[in-house]
Amino acid sequence: MKQSKMLIPTLRDVPADADIKSHQLLLRAGFMRQTASGVYSYLPLAKKVLQKVEQIVREEMDAINGSELLMPTLQPAELWQETGRWYNYGAELMRIKDRHARDFALGPTHEEVITSLVRDEISSYKKLPLVLYQIQTKFRDEARPRFGLLRGREFIMKDAYSFHSSKESLDEAYNDMVKAYSNIFRRCGLNFRAVIADSGAIGGKNSQEFMVLTDVGEDTIAFSNESDFAANVEMAPVHVQYEKSNEELATLEKIETKNQKTIEEISRFLNVAKEKCLKSLLFKVDEKYVLVVVRGDHEVNDIKVKNLLDAKSVELASSEETLNILKAEVGSVGPIGLTEEVDIIADYAVQSVVNGVCGANETDYHYTGVNIGRDFQPSQIADLRFIQEGDPSPDGKGTIQFAEGIEVGHVFKLGTVYSESMKATYLDENGKSQPMIMGCYGIGVSRTVAAIVEQHHDENGIIWPVSVTPFEVHLIPINMKTEAQKELADQIYNKLNRESVSVLYDDRNERPGVKFADSDLFGFPIRITVGKKAEEGIVELKLRKSGETLEVAIDNIVDVIKKQLNSY
Repeated sequence: MKQSKMLIPTLRDVPADADIKSHQLLLRAGFMRQTASGVYSYLPLAKKVLQKVEQIVREEMDAINGSELLMPTLQPAELWQETGRWYNYGAELMRIKDRHARDFALGPTHEEVITSLVRDEISSYKKLPLVLYQIQTKFRDEARPRFGLLRGREFIMKDAYSFHSSKESLDEAYNDMVKAYSNIFRRCGLNFRAVIADSGAIGGKNSQEFMVLTDVGEDTIAFSNESDFAANVEMAPVHVQYEKSNEELATLEKIETKNQKTIEEISRFLNVAKEKCLKSLLFKVDEKYVLVVVRGDHEVNDIKVKNLLDAKSVELASSEETLNILKAEVGSVGPIGLTEEVDIIADYAVQSVVNGVCGANETDYHYTGVNIGRDFQPSQIADLRFIQEGDPSPDGKGTIQFAEGIEVGHVFKLGTVYSESMKATYLDENGKSQPMIMGCYGIGVSRTVAAIVEQHHDENGIIWPVSVTPFEVHLIPINMKTEAQKELADQIYNKLNRESVSVLYDDRNERPGVKFADSDLFGFPIRITVGKKAEEGIVELKLRKSGETLEVAIDNIVDVIKKQLNSY
């Protein structure tokens, strides 16, 4: 392709609103442009990368007997109302009305559509299992679109769905999908980990995220320093043996703690360790209020609260709600003397606190000498806190460390969550109607492109892996007005095209410095410079990844390029 014929608007300066490297470089290198907040146009170079990622996805999906289809983005509200998600999905669901005032959603995901499709077309166990997938644009009304392609309102996604007549069949498809995802991200040149994850708004009980390890990420991964254990920090279980002191129980005493609200302030004011304090937070769980109590040096994990109580939504109560329900301001609340209106649940570590400190449910007052069982009794005691660095790994091997990560894939065992609510059934071997058992599997295709750039760049620009690069070679004649250089560049361009080596030919009348700077920004694996030795049929070949340069004769150029690409 001739560079003068492509739309590649490069930028010399870093855009002010681009905070991370992938966002900065994809804008500067002319791969994309913002159309609206969280909405981007993919320019020709980006489109080529997307196509290569999509092709890798297709090959791996087809290898596990997935069949590609394409479902509508515009989804009728009636389908979402069948599952109840029209009402509880949240503000991210983009809702519109047609000219007849009929409600629709712009699809953020396709569980309802695929389930309705399969229930209408499949009625016998003989047609199962079935794996269907699509690659399509999705829409989510993010409150704060940011980080370029990592958190947008419109994005490209591969979603797959499997339908089964047994849990064993679902397990097999799930494992196949995990292997396929590993192959996809490996082929894209990514360093990733598969981690235990929460199912979120999709539903289901078992899921894993595929996280790309980066310096900047939206998620924190908790992993063992001695084993393969890895989990999203919100899902990592805590397996700690807490030691309880044998000190004599003190008398419960209420004392004034004016203007002391945080655990740090109370700890200093009363000269007690944070571990001796109890942190109490009021949550609204569905339509009920629940006080969650953890040790002062720990943080409440609302996902664990949600899973323990099998709730649809868990939200921290507002300051006004806390004052109204507990009659005290945030920072002075605690588990002692509550009415039955508020349930109390506590983290395991709370059991180890002897003669602790907690809020007295009276603004500017706290209790000392607090002991679980004597002074308050939770309805449930469970793992309710976030895991911390240095905690033992849940698998018993090593200790926990943290890393930042970008989620690029997510797999779920949905079970019968959607098939039961939407009456997607089949007749089994005995002619009995059964709900289909389902799996759901997503890959953020556009997010994957951004994740690749986050892992593959230097101070000069992008460094594309060969498998997804827009072009394999960037051909640059130093001076297009020099006949020998132009003729040799034309000869190389035609030769590489005949050999199916993808090449971008910089045929612009630009200064060499501009051409080289653009080339580094683009990040293609190999750059060929046609310069002063053109008359001798010799060019300079430079590897973008290592910076190594070679002088190559025109007669050998195809063999050298193919060898370098194979070993890149």
